[in-house]
Amino acid sequence: MTANGEVATDDALSGKKAIGLYFSAHWCPPCRGFTPVLAKAYVDHLKAKGMEIVFVSSDRSDADFQGYFGEQPWLALPYEARDLKAKLSKKYKVSGIPAFIILDGETCETISTDGRSDVSSDPKGERFPWRPPTFWEALGNEFLSGTEGDTVEVDELKGSGKYIGLYFSAHWCPPCKTFTPQLVAAYKEHLKAKGLEIIFVSSDRDSASFMSYYNEMPWLAIPNGDARKNALSKMFGVEGIPTFVIVDAETGKTVTTKGRGAVGSDPTGADFPFRPKPVCDLSHDDPDGINEELCVLAMLEGCDKTAVDAAMAAMTPLAAAAKAKGDTTMWFVASASEGPAPQIRKLAQLGEPTGKPQLLLLDIPDDGGFYVSEATEVTAEAVSALLDGHRQGTLKRKQLG
Repeated sequence: MTANGEVATDDALSGKKAIGLYFSAHWCPPCRGFTPVLAKAYVDHLKAKGMEIVFVSSDRSDADFQGYFGEQPWLALPYEARDLKAKLSKKYKVSGIPAFIILDGETCETISTDGRSDVSSDPKGERFPWRPPTFWEALGNEFLSGTEGDTVEVDELKGSGKYIGLYFSAHWCPPCKTFTPQLVAAYKEHLKAKGLEIIFVSSDRDSASFMSYYNEMPWLAIPNGDARKNALSKMFGVEGIPTFVIVDAETGKTVTTKGRGAVGSDPTGADFPFRPKPVCDLSHDDPDGINEELCVLAMLEGCDKTAVDAAMAAMTPLAAAAKAKGDTTMWFVASASEGPAPQIRKLAQLGEPTGKPQLLLLDIPDDGGFYVSEATEVTAEAVSALLDGHRQGTLKRKQLG
């Protein structure tokens, strides 16, 4: 909608080079600070360059929405479209405001999830539409090889069957100091021979700490203080350390951002390069995504191996097919009362494990919603029926407690 009324989406957005989704609200002080910055950039520069912006409101009333939108020179999603607002927030994983998501105007593919920083650092849009660098552009051309000043060129790292591990770490970080010797042992004994080269990406606070810490490592490094660190951290969404990212050195595509957990559970590299599994086991795999996405979950803690294997066999092809279509649903089994399984069972009030499978959908982003199947076996038909019921809105929603 515009200040003068509703307008068709195709008419409003057709021909735009980029579309910005501005998640904001009148009651949010950081939003009130960023909105005039964004408005000035839009009016003075960005609109002429082909950007259109759509305000997606988190205001608490239509009156607040109308007053706040009156300060904005762009479009807005109608306030009453709360369901669509929730879907957009979920799709783009908006967990706080202000958030400014930038999409390609032609393909609607995500260009940036940190448009706030892009605009703040470049209000004239000189780098508009702020497309991120490729992996190779962010990685750069030269790396330290040991503490004596030797270097290695990036071309030596590329090739079929090779993988690059980016190890985000720092001397001052206790979990890093614990994980580094584990990674060193796995690298020397198994992973290097399988085609892995590691590059240390330091968050150390000074060169002396960096060199002391790097002296413990048998791989390459980006020099301390190099701008590539920030570019790579942003590219892979690094929010804490240690983080271990693995990239295919032939294609430059990410294999996994969860290499720390993979090395910890599989130090010999039996499953190297640790590509994400279609179905993960909550009892020992990283439960990443369980709080952000719809999850299919088979609770199998009291079941024997035959039942666990049958559930995996039923779920794996469905999960693989869904992921191939771009579906972000996560797929899990819980084969033992370890990891987050006991807490999930408690919050869902499922009782103690009985030896019979329990199949459910977790939708934690939907304010902790979940749905339980009546099936007593985990089959492809039971899983499909559960997902179909969720899509059609025929399931009884329950609340995690």
